[in-house]
Amino acid sequence: MNRITKIVFTKTTFSRKLFAQRRRFTTGVDEEVQHAVVSSSHTVGPMRAAKIFVEDLNSLGVLQNVSQIRVDLYGSLALTGVGHGTPNAILMGLEGETPELVDAKAIKPRVDQIYKTNKLAINGTHPIDFNADKHLIFRFTETLPAHPNGMRFSCFDEHGELIATNEFFSIGGGFVVNDNTELAHNVYYKDKRIDHTEEVTEGKGLGADVIFPHEMEVDSTPIKVTRKQSNSIHAALPFHDCESLVQICKQKNMTIAQVVYENELHWRSAEEVTSRTLHLWQIMDESIRNGISSNEEYLPGGLRVKRRAPALHRKLMGGLAEYAGFSSAPINGRPATALTKKEIASSKALAAGHTLIRPNRSLPALDWISLYALAVNEGIFVFLTLENAAGGRVVTAPTNGAAGTIPAVLKYYLEFICPSPAQRDHDVVEFLLTASAIGMLFKRGASISAAEMGCQGEVGVACSMAAGAFTAVMGGTIEQIEQAAEIAMEHNLGLTCDPPMGLVVIPCIERNALAAVKAITASQLALNGDGKFRVTLDQVIATMRQTGMDMMSKYKETSEGGLAVNVPVC
Repeated sequence: MNRITKIVFTKTTFSRKLFAQRRRFTTGVDEEVQHAVVSSSHTVGPMRAAKIFVEDLNSLGVLQNVSQIRVDLYGSLALTGVGHGTPNAILMGLEGETPELVDAKAIKPRVDQIYKTNKLAINGTHPIDFNADKHLIFRFTETLPAHPNGMRFSCFDEHGELIATNEFFSIGGGFVVNDNTELAHNVYYKDKRIDHTEEVTEGKGLGADVIFPHEMEVDSTPIKVTRKQSNSIHAALPFHDCESLVQICKQKNMTIAQVVYENELHWRSAEEVTSRTLHLWQIMDESIRNGISSNEEYLPGGLRVKRRAPALHRKLMGGLAEYAGFSSAPINGRPATALTKKEIASSKALAAGHTLIRPNRSLPALDWISLYALAVNEGIFVFLTLENAAGGRVVTAPTNGAAGTIPAVLKYYLEFICPSPAQRDHDVVEFLLTASAIGMLFKRGASISAAEMGCQGEVGVACSMAAGAFTAVMGGTIEQIEQAAEIAMEHNLGLTCDPPMGLVVIPCIERNALAAVKAITASQLALNGDGKFRVTLDQVIATMRQTGMDMMSKYKETSEGGLAVNVPVC
């Protein structure tokens, strides 16, 4: 029998100089486990890792020899995995499903069947015994050295002898990396298809900025998986930090979006780049509609948090006539200086020493922005609760926990600012491509994993991406775009990730709304300046990483500190 001691990926020095739009925005399914909501690093990533592992077994010709699989979860995946749905995601990946293509409605019934029968079909074809209590191991007090979100897959033959083992790390936004490739410069696995996988490498003798599809060939025992140099793709305009990106824009007289677009053309046609980007927006927009259309009063989970998006939407739609033209018109449908008889009476009462009863006023712009963000993050719960297994997807932008910020800002721009319907598609593409470039800079220079950076790596990055993108479609210069992105992150530094019960509810949902508002504020500050600023985006990214490394682990997606221990959950 072809025995493998370990599936090993050859080490190469990776620079990650180019990550384009599809690497910052990915689609993922949300699933319900004990009425929970999920994190992309805890579901999309583990599902991909499991899928890659079983595909490797199949590629190496040993899948049929597998009689048992064991999965060990470490760090944050162990501590908060059950609440997020990590075990179910792994089971789906082991059965050959991918986040992009899995039928969301089929997840819960299939998982229930696995738990009931203790049977699992590896890669959908090879049935084995699988007892979750024995074969899913939660190592609550252990972490693997490379990353807090670690998992180890091991498979054994009928005699209990090890066939293969490998370690993966879920590094945020649904991306996973393999243990034996240096984590700081790594391969970003999606799946085995050439159009979905990418490696950015600066390996010796290979030339800079070469991108290799995830292809493998088998060497001698112990089997070592290496990557072919065929089908390599050279980035047209590689950049590795904001300074180099700005230099390219100035030298080529291009916008940030145009640089990303030009690089994308090395993977896809112009029509496909545009259509896929617009499709991402369609998913975002649909997630907003899902959130505002729910008829459920409470969000799933044990926290008993009320939904707010549907009620806020009804309120805003009910007063839409008053809000029309609010940017230059009266507050609540009348001039701000106009006083009603009731208000005059109230002012007299105050002068007489009585309690002042103020009229209920509103800020429609903030209400709409908040609505859109709340709707996305509350809408995550709509998809696979026991009451409604309709199935649905969100765009990890850059993660599930921060998925509401970018759609909220873009939706607000399209509904209230975009000059004409004919320009909508163009502005959507410019917005998302600009945001993706900024997200790449954070992914390369720091991390988008809350288990590494705290929430500054999720909502903080989303806020920065949205601020820069909003500035771009508002006509800002390259310098103003950088400044807006910098301002947004500068005022998210140190943000902790400490949700009670590990659920993406408190404070995550409100935090997305506040980040959306903050992004627009940061943009306005930059747009009203002259493009000169003291702190650069590269400097704030470096600061963010240092802050994340210094942050105690109990504030980084472990539910061991902060709100997680101070907010009653019953």
